[in-house]
Amino acid sequence: MDQDKAAEVPDPAAAQGKFGWILRTGWKGCCPRCGNGPMFKSWLGIVDRCPTCGLDYRFASPDDGPAFFSLCLIALPLIFFVVWLQVRFEPPAWVHLVTSVPVMVLGCLLPLRPIKGWLVASQYVNRAQEAGTQKLWKSLDGSFED
Repeated sequence: MDQDKAAEVPDPAAAQGKFGWILRTGWKGCCPRCGNGPMFKSWLGIVDRCPTCGLDYRFASPDDGPAFFSLCLIALPLIFFVVWLQVRFEPPAWVHLVTSVPVMVLGCLLPLRPIKGWLVASQYVNRAQEAGTQKLWKSLDGSFED
């Protein structure tokens, strides 16, 4: 996308507030620039470019963030629940296989996509960048300054 087209795209994050915009677009998996185009091409795969506004997603690098947040926010409380269940009721192992394992797996996998969307939207809206990547940011979106 050229700089003229980038300048035409309004900044809804400024109008709605950064935090609300990040939550809305990230959790829904929408483009953090325009709020309309899809962010994902598969379960966790990010599109190369927004089909609506042309945002280039090469800046997006949530790395292991989604897995970390999923494990910390969901797996740890579930582990405490499973341990409590075992200590309190002493169920046989098959009960854990039927209840605890599926709840743990689904509880950790299902939030990965919304968390990844939230992290990518946060990176874009807050212009997060690693040291030495200013040239890349400028090539992706000319409105970002050093």
